[in-house]
Amino acid sequence: MKKKKPFAEEAGEVFPPNSPHDDDADEEKNESHIKAKRSKREETGEEKVVYHPVKLSRNDLYRPPTAEELNQLKEAESLFHCSLLKMQMEELLKEVMLSEHKKQKVDSFIQTVTKLLQSVPNSPEVEVNDMSWLGGAVKVPFLLVPKTTKGKFHMAPPASIDLIGSYPLGTCTKPHITVDLAVTIPADVLHPKDLMNQRYPRKRALYLAGIAQHLKSSSDIGTLHYSCLHGNRLRPVLLLTPPGKDLSSFSLRVHVLPPPGFFSPTRLHPQRNNIRTEWYTGLQTSNSERCEPPTPHYNSSVLGDLLPRAHLQFLTAVSSQCSAFTDGVALLKVWLHQRDLDQGTGCFNGFLASMLMAYLLITHRISNTMTAYQLLRNSLNFLASADLTENGISLAKDPDSSAPALAEFHNAFQVVFVDPSGHLNMCAEMTASTYKQLQHEASMSMQFWDNPTVDGFQCLLMTPKPMIRTSDHVFQLCDLVRLQSSCKKQNLLSELMDHSGNYVQTALPFILSLLQQGLGQRIHLLTHSLSPDPKWSVENEAPKYKAQPPVSFGLLLRTELAASVLERGPSADSPKAAEFRQLWGPRSELRRFQDGAITEAVLWDGESMCQKRLVPKQIITHLLQLHADIPESCIRYVGSMVDDLIKTRSEAPGTGEEESLVVIQSYDDLSRKLWRLGDLPLSITAVQGAHPALRYTQVFPPRPLLLDYSFFDREKTTRSLVPKEGKPCPAYITPITVICHMEGSGKWPHDRLAIHHIRAAFHIQLAELLKKHHNYTCRPCPTHLDVWKDGLVFRIQVAYHREPQVLRESVNAEGLLVIRDNEEAQALEMATIHKPLLTSTLHGLQQQHPCFGAVCRLAKRWLAAQLFSDDITEDTADLLVASLFLHPAPFIPPSSPQVGFLRFLQLLSSFDWRNNPLVVNLNSQLTAADYTEIKNGFMASRESLPVMFVATPKDKKMSMWTKKAPSIQMLHRVMMVAAESLKVLEHQLMDGNQIQDVRVVMRPPLDVYDVLIQLNPKQVPLLSNAVDPPAVTFSRGVLTDGAVPSGGALPVIDYNPVSLYLAQLREAFGDLALFFCDPFGGTVICVLWKPKAFIPAPFKTSQMSARTVKVTGDEAKTVPNVEAILEDFRILGKGLVKSVEARTEKWSF
Repeated sequence: MKKKKPFAEEAGEVFPPNSPHDDDADEEKNESHIKAKRSKREETGEEKVVYHPVKLSRNDLYRPPTAEELNQLKEAESLFHCSLLKMQMEELLKEVMLSEHKKQKVDSFIQTVTKLLQSVPNSPEVEVNDMSWLGGAVKVPFLLVPKTTKGKFHMAPPASIDLIGSYPLGTCTKPHITVDLAVTIPADVLHPKDLMNQRYPRKRALYLAGIAQHLKSSSDIGTLHYSCLHGNRLRPVLLLTPPGKDLSSFSLRVHVLPPPGFFSPTRLHPQRNNIRTEWYTGLQTSNSERCEPPTPHYNSSVLGDLLPRAHLQFLTAVSSQCSAFTDGVALLKVWLHQRDLDQGTGCFNGFLASMLMAYLLITHRISNTMTAYQLLRNSLNFLASADLTENGISLAKDPDSSAPALAEFHNAFQVVFVDPSGHLNMCAEMTASTYKQLQHEASMSMQFWDNPTVDGFQCLLMTPKPMIRTSDHVFQLCDLVRLQSSCKKQNLLSELMDHSGNYVQTALPFILSLLQQGLGQRIHLLTHSLSPDPKWSVENEAPKYKAQPPVSFGLLLRTELAASVLERGPSADSPKAAEFRQLWGPRSELRRFQDGAITEAVLWDGESMCQKRLVPKQIITHLLQLHADIPESCIRYVGSMVDDLIKTRSEAPGTGEEESLVVIQSYDDLSRKLWRLGDLPLSITAVQGAHPALRYTQVFPPRPLLLDYSFFDREKTTRSLVPKEGKPCPAYITPITVICHMEGSGKWPHDRLAIHHIRAAFHIQLAELLKKHHNYTCRPCPTHLDVWKDGLVFRIQVAYHREPQVLRESVNAEGLLVIRDNEEAQALEMATIHKPLLTSTLHGLQQQHPCFGAVCRLAKRWLAAQLFSDDITEDTADLLVASLFLHPAPFIPPSSPQVGFLRFLQLLSSFDWRNNPLVVNLNSQLTAADYTEIKNGFMASRESLPVMFVATPKDKKMSMWTKKAPSIQMLHRVMMVAAESLKVLEHQLMDGNQIQDVRVVMRPPLDVYDVLIQLNPKQVPLLSNAVDPPAVTFSRGVLTDGAVPSGGALPVIDYNPVSLYLAQLREAFGDLALFFCDPFGGTVICVLWKPKAFIPAPFKTSQMSARTVKVTGDEAKTVPNVEAILEDFRILGKGLVKSVEARTEKWSF
């Protein structure tokens, strides 16, 4: 029995992340009807409603399913990976569609506005150029270029007021609810010749200003703003919002339209001219020169105003035949919205989405009985396969003879989609580049739709794809007024007239074509941002074209060709040579190649990999300067701003690829020499690297060092180098771990201690052989052998494949052999089996995706800088980044470090770690069945598994890489900081007005910590790698000039006082506090007290370490002695610690 709750207490709806929801969710009503018997009774004057379960007869319980139920079951089985996807889509549709309650409020506001509009007063007739009748309170939403034109104008009440667009059709969706209201200008205000020289658009704008003036005084209207329909300045609209906050995300868009059929469509043919050059330029031309260019864009703008009612009738008729039409359009609109394709100039808006679905229905590519899911799928399939830039489509069944042919539309526009009248190209403003982007996105969606290993719903409809996270490189044209000179240089006067002076939209197709030609095979796709619809107060003048935000361009690079420094052209005697020279200008020169060919060629600058990645930048700046008169100062290239964070402080600055290659080449040489060693009792079966530097993912790769011997003293017995007293800490030398597997043999003992001794003997013998044959300086130890080679240290560890098994075996009191897993065996397996395998696998991934290593290093630099490197280990971070390359949906694998890093932050901050395992399918070894097995195993054992669960082909059940860390609190902190870093960084990269310092995301907030231990920079060996390195550096016993020899005295290896001090602190005080430090040059150790450690504990003499006694009454309790602990911090770090600063006094209350 359940007591009915009052409405106010009912739980609000829970929205999925990124869903286009609305603020007024608590007002949404559940429309499902529950059959129940109610019994009412009076109790203390209060009426209660009690629900009883419905009793069904036996026949009802066991009746066979109806035909509709059978269809639903069959559909769920055949069309969806699982019925979950169907439920997700149904829930999403409930979220984005308007509730009845909201519709009532919208209808009420529409009625209010309609009544107000019907009372628009008449005004006396004046010249079009005379705007004095408006007064100064309201401005005309039009850029008057040229200033004057002919014609008379007067205000009069509208001929009719109609709803148009998505709202009456039922396809209006949240979050931004826009309802379109068409106000018809009375016929006597217009003249049939108003098509000429912008007379009609100016009268339209004047009539809109008159309406704004009339509505401005009404208290029933909240705010009034002007805007433009999809950025078209010839089609201004009036945005009205209701007073109050009830409908905060709603706006009513008032369109001013001519009476239907007022202008003849034949006068608006794409080949006709309606703007005279003489009027536009103000220059007299002789009759012989008067050959007026066509004005297709201007014509389509006017034609677009004649047809909205006819379009609504057409779509209403089509949607009435297909029950799922509105839902299908809603899903397609969500898909477009997540890809930023539904807003701005030349977008693929909701109207086009409806028209596309209508086209597919009319041409029988989809049937009337299909579900919304099928409609979306077929629409995307059509978009992916149909190229409207080459073969346009038309909704006109039998157009009249005056309608233009498709070929004529193609001559005038880049993308062709003709409306039912046969006269209007609905994609007139769309560039070919935008359509290619739409095609690419649809093609991508189709690729991963049927992949059972991808969460299709999340990728298709829930993941936003902003340009900065989608494109490998992004650049912006900042000073848009420069595009005026581009139009002049390219002689685009007739196009400028056609676009009514909008030099941004005039120059854009030319710039896109130029860049496409210059970048050629280097890119998969060139995209551009869609200029947002301007919005300004009715009291202000219309904004100039230069006032709009910078135009952004995105490049999707072809990894294998993008970084090539040579642009090889045609042979010198080829007819295409002149074209090549014309494109590249002075950069083109004749060159002779090794194959004997003499061809035109362009050579770009670039030595290091990081410079080669910026070859597209050189091409873009050169071409825009040469052909479009746009200087480099107007181009803001944000392709590699983040790369600075991992730049090496060497003579030739790079991002570490070259240093990593040197390390790997030296390792390969050592590996070959180890294989060739004879004179060993057992042969070597495998030599494997087990260090991040050997898979290109070490944040700062080891560099070959030439030692300054005057900086060191000699150790007496081995003559190894030791640092002198009073000198700064010597340069940190990383030992590069190499696992050397010896063959199995009956000679190996079965006792763990004996195996250790045998391994030590192998280390000694390997050292002798390497010294004898190759003169390498070696130092054998029981656990490893250090080899000083080429200025690098390799740490060789001999491994025996059965040793982990021996460690698990023990004999109990009864003399029986017991096999029990333990941490020692697991650690050995991790070091000798799993890490080498991971290293070789990720090395292979780097060969496929050259920027993989750089993305890993950026990710790990961020984790270290934010003090998380102990919680998300190097191996875990590398696996997280690998997942971005192996499972990139809904993106393609990153081809630049910057975009990879942004996606890493997105993954960390938005992945549902609580309910999902992160599966990293290395070498594509996992099948769909394995994915299901991993997911099921994860759900069954969730509580006992690590909070961050990462599954790989060799580790489906345990997530060994994240077993020990992070904790749930630290994971939550990482997610929070990643989300904030992503937001700050993307905002900074896309907004040139921000302070351009990407290191902001690397500076951790220190105010959350209780104690800060400041370190002496002199004793921090990696100080030069700090996020903000000091201006003054210390000599650390390394020479910069000269060749690096193999041999010589063994240097100080793996000596980092900071990490040793940190280990001591954790060992001594790990039960009281957490310690954090940036391992790459951090000069502060942050301490966070554990709250449980400060709960008073009963007095025990055995547990008095770092504690003091507090006596209250008869009871003695112990609490941590903070003052003594802080003094211990100083004593333990004598010489390293500069100061200990207590930031809070949490322990005192």
